[in-house]
Amino acid sequence: MTTARPALDPELRELLSDMPLMSRLTPEVLAHLRQLPSPPIESLLEHRQVDRREITVPAKDGAPIPLSVLSPANTDRTTAAPCIYWIHGGGMVMGDRFSQIDIPLEWLDQFGAVVVSVDYRLAPEATGTVLVDDCYRGLLWVAEHAAELGIDPARIVVAGASAGGGLAAGVTLLARDLGSPAIAAQMLICPMLDHRNTTTSSRQYSGVPGVWTGEMNAFGWASVLGDLTDAEVSAYVSPALAEDLSGLPTTYIDTGSAEVFRDEDTDYATRIWAAGGQAELHVWAGGFHGFDALYPQAHISTTARRTRTDWLARLLELRRIARVWCRFG
Repeated sequence: MTTARPALDPELRELLSDMPLMSRLTPEVLAHLRQLPSPPIESLLEHRQVDRREITVPAKDGAPIPLSVLSPANTDRTTAAPCIYWIHGGGMVMGDRFSQIDIPLEWLDQFGAVVVSVDYRLAPEATGTVLVDDCYRGLLWVAEHAAELGIDPARIVVAGASAGGGLAAGVTLLARDLGSPAIAAQMLICPMLDHRNTTTSSRQYSGVPGVWTGEMNAFGWASVLGDLTDAEVSAYVSPALAEDLSGLPTTYIDTGSAEVFRDEDTDYATRIWAAGGQAELHVWAGGFHGFDALYPQAHISTTARRTRTDWLARLLELRRIARVWCRFG
């Protein structure tokens, strides 16, 4: 039986018509995709005044975790900057710390934010909680070195797209449960939150080629989880499993109406509200997975990105004012 699907935004449909699409990932296809060159970070930095620092921090097992620290150059170092801790997408099986980095670089430009991007280990070479632990270790280092980096520890935002959005949610749950570090907000962009892959939107976008399909999603999760049963899967890896979503920082979630993650993302926001938390949810009509990263020039993409930035501007200003009041109140 054919499953009806929401129509794509007309402009996105036209842009997507020139892109080769597939419905499944295999180990052979993944190996090929990993060999494709990434856009060089230098091209994004050459017109910006940015100080770049490359460091490594030790993972729980001692393996090195690369971090890129990108700070506005020639700024007032006496004023602590907000920080965007960026976690890249790629289905947990591909990508690196420069993937989708143009998104947080817009916030470096607009807010003078320090962007820190983490290169967590990928599945299937790394499995289980390794990926989220790597991201958490990097965040701990940032918080511990906030003064050295010129970062305001009260304005650290954890953000990520797709798999990075899911890992951002897992890191935020982990930080809540361990009591550190403090996170001002989490920004989850079309996040990959639920390994069960059983929602209506998961079924709607299976069996057809796409940017990210139900079959690709199953491959990504199997790469991370292997033979683990549902009962053995950690909520830090698959955040939709978390029974308690109370006590989380204010949250921004966006997704497209025409993508696999639509329903799990909507459900996550609903459950944050049910737990008494604050979340802002946007479901962009006709948006496919990652539409604003692939085609930032499309009208719907510019609107989605501007809406995120406006939300972040309000959040950072409120946090700054609260910090001033705490200092002088």
